[in-house]
Amino acid sequence: MGHQNTKPPRVKQANIVMLGLDSAGKSTLLYKLRYKDVFVTAPTIGFNVDMIETGRDFTLTFWDVGGQEKMRQVWSNFLESTDGLLYVVDSSDKRRLEESRREFELILKNESIRNVPVVVLANKQDLPGALNAEEITRRFKMKKYCSDRTWYVQPCCAITGEGLAEALQRVTTFAKQYSRSKESFTILKE
Repeated sequence: MGHQNTKPPRVKQANIVMLGLDSAGKSTLLYKLRYKDVFVTAPTIGFNVDMIETGRDFTLTFWDVGGQEKMRQVWSNFLESTDGLLYVVDSSDKRRLEESRREFELILKNESIRNVPVVVLANKQDLPGALNAEEITRRFKMKKYCSDRTWYVQPCCAITGEGLAEALQRVTTFAKQYSRSKESFTILKE
């Protein structure tokens, strides 16, 4: 076994699941993060997957899952081995805010993401009447629902890209910490 150090260093990667109601802006956000560009996106039927390198040796795999009602039944399938949840909210759509909050609450009750870190993206900050991060934090009862995990609410705008670099940085940090704690826990159990 003398040659084991010839192996290339393990590329660290983490899985991030992106959820949120349809037309919250998930796919547009992902495009903007990936290509620094805005695409006209169609509603996602199924899911998009994209890998983004967020550090020298760190890659995030984003699972952007469609948010239409019939898709929400399969959301839980994507939570199995995730290292972070990115929940996208259309901050300007007050009509569907309560629906979005209910779905968020349901996700957090899922056992498979018990301590998984959460970043809520308060998207569409460019639109008139958009609720700011404080408002979203309050309306989504973040302190109550996320008391058992690391969380952050990031205001952003997928179209201009405002707040996206910060969001990516935050998700990377959280996912790294979480993966590390998972590994050390596994070692403890062995």
